[in-house]
Amino acid sequence: MTITTGTSEDYLIPDEIARHAVLPASYADEESTVYPALAWLRKNNPLGLARLGNYDPLWLVTKYADLFEVERQPELFTSGVLNPILADRPGDAFIRSMTGGSYRALDVVVYMDPPEHTKVRAVANKWFMPRNIRRYEAQMRELARQAVDRVLAMDGECDFVKDFALGYPLHVMMSLFGVPEQDEPIMLKLTQEFFGVHDDEVGPQQAPEPDAAARAFAAAAEGFDSYFSALNADRRAHPTDDLLSLIANSEIDGQPISERYANGWYMAIATAGHDTTASSISGAAYELARWPDQLAKVRADLALIPRLVEESVRWVSPVKHFMRAASRDTELRGRQINAGDRLMLLYASANRDEEVFSHPDRFDVEREIRHVAFGTGPHVCVGMHVARLEMKILFEELLPRIQGIELTGTPRWLKTNFVGGMRSMPVRLVRA
Repeated sequence: MTITTGTSEDYLIPDEIARHAVLPASYADEESTVYPALAWLRKNNPLGLARLGNYDPLWLVTKYADLFEVERQPELFTSGVLNPILADRPGDAFIRSMTGGSYRALDVVVYMDPPEHTKVRAVANKWFMPRNIRRYEAQMRELARQAVDRVLAMDGECDFVKDFALGYPLHVMMSLFGVPEQDEPIMLKLTQEFFGVHDDEVGPQQAPEPDAAARAFAAAAEGFDSYFSALNADRRAHPTDDLLSLIANSEIDGQPISERYANGWYMAIATAGHDTTASSISGAAYELARWPDQLAKVRADLALIPRLVEESVRWVSPVKHFMRAASRDTELRGRQINAGDRLMLLYASANRDEEVFSHPDRFDVEREIRHVAFGTGPHVCVGMHVARLEMKILFEELLPRIQGIELTGTPRWLKTNFVGGMRSMPVRLVRA
């Protein structure tokens, strides 16, 4: 990477700030490390250059407007040339050794650019639209009631993440998807391994090799691929009315969808389709426990629940980053970006941009909807309408039945700079 305007020192981010903003371990303590670092960057170096150890140089995109500008220009800021998920050099080298030189580890839409991205996304895009999703509202509500009944039957004491927040969206999404209920634990385990490759309790357990995280990522992906290849073949032979059957029997360019494209869809749904929602639900409960006045506001006016949903997603920003690569020389925020330069889109920073959000570090259930946690442009989250409806229904079923959430232990967060949130939160749910 070369910089043609100014010098590297003009743009260089101090090492401590860069580590706190980028490295997975920092995200186990976002409040003390990540968010102060992102606030410093927005104020002092909103489009700065991070040079960290075994990582390629990275432009850190921290401002709401800049993130929008990058996301809305996929031909200029590509997803399909370099790795759209941040990996260090040993990790990228391992992926390329598996693929014959490509950075493309998976045939998932986040690794694609138009026109390929457009064609593959069109396979199931309509299924995720609000008009179709509303057909499943009654089914979601029944599953939400069952989940609330189970957790309240535990005498109010539970791990909110493990006993409640993880199970509900997983069960909803797998039910709609077509994964048998008895296989849901497989999906949960593989998802946690997929997103938790940097976490000691989820990923590699022993002294890791330099590429251990990439190897763990690939192993989890292989587990998904093996599982879904069998289901894909079954749904082609015996289609039903579930989403899995829709994908298995779809076409791209007039030809039956390939197994690699189909499995890419399945993997995306099986991972991000529930994990991000669970993180947002857990983050909401954590803030409602810390700020009882916010819980009281929503309980007094359940019409605020849609705003609670949006504020929860903004606050947690469960997708921490995606990477883009400049396809040609360009300029962003007055700085020269050269062809091949890598940009790290920091959604959690954009969602606390002081130029967009009043008091961004305050959890506010009355806040107007403006966040960018679902992304924007052609890569905007395809499952956002499902997530919103799931969360809305769950809060409608839970909040009238409790009057308080009390923390009874120390919450823990996943060590990940990609997708994740809380891994554990002991609480007492005080019945209404």
